Amino acid sequence: MSPTSIPTGTAFKSGNAFLERAYSLQSESEAKALYDEWASTYDADLAGEDYMSPTAAVTALAHHLDENVSSTPAPSSLTILDAGCGTGLVGLALKTSHRLRDAVAAVDGVDLSQGMLDVARKAGVYRELRTADLTKALDCEDGKYDAVLCVGTLTKGHVGPEVLGEFVRVVKKEGGLVVATVLSEIWVEGGFERVVEELRKEGRAEVLGAEEFGIRKGEEKGGRMLVLRKL
Repeated sequence: MSPTSIPTGTAFKSGNAFLERAYSLQSESEAKALYDEWASTYDADLAGEDYMSPTAAVTALAHHLDENVSSTPAPSSLTILDAGCGTGLVGLALKTSHRLRDAVAAVDGVDLSQGMLDVARKAGVYRELRTADLTKALDCEDGKYDAVLCVGTLTKGHVGPEVLGEFVRVVKKEGGLVVATVLSEIWVEGGFERVVEELRKEGRAEVLGAEEFGIRKGEEKGGRMLVLRKL
């Protein structure tokens, strides 16, 4: 979930130095260096923060699949892109999801940090893992995936709202879903609300949800769970 796979919140229990550095990144090279260095302890650090965003996003995807298809997806039929996959927490959440684990055919992951991808590969849940800079166009054809999940990446000092258009582009027409967590404090000032409204007005996507959710266990706020349906 890097270069930006940081929990979408501003206060952390542990005072972790990596978390503090992540919010002050100034360049792609800084991001690569930070997340490569952090990769070996990343999962343990987030577990200590009671980080719930991966599970929450997978639950949101399952809910909106139920709401937007007439029947249960066929076994092993869904293809998913985990954008900013980091160490593979979202992939693992998909694997253990009672609702989705039998419906998912393949999960691909992209991330800026090769160190993070090396850890994700050990999870054994991804079909393909490759490096990608989410501030640039995705190297992916239109309509390739049933869904894009982007968790913990749309936060301070990281990827901007323009990536939402790319996510919509690479999911299938008339039903492809984008589920992305966005740090609440940048929802408006970071331009995410504006870009979502533009996608709606342009007839590219329907907004199924943008509710507040708690990024850590026991919390109710801190992030926005954005769900888009491609038209």
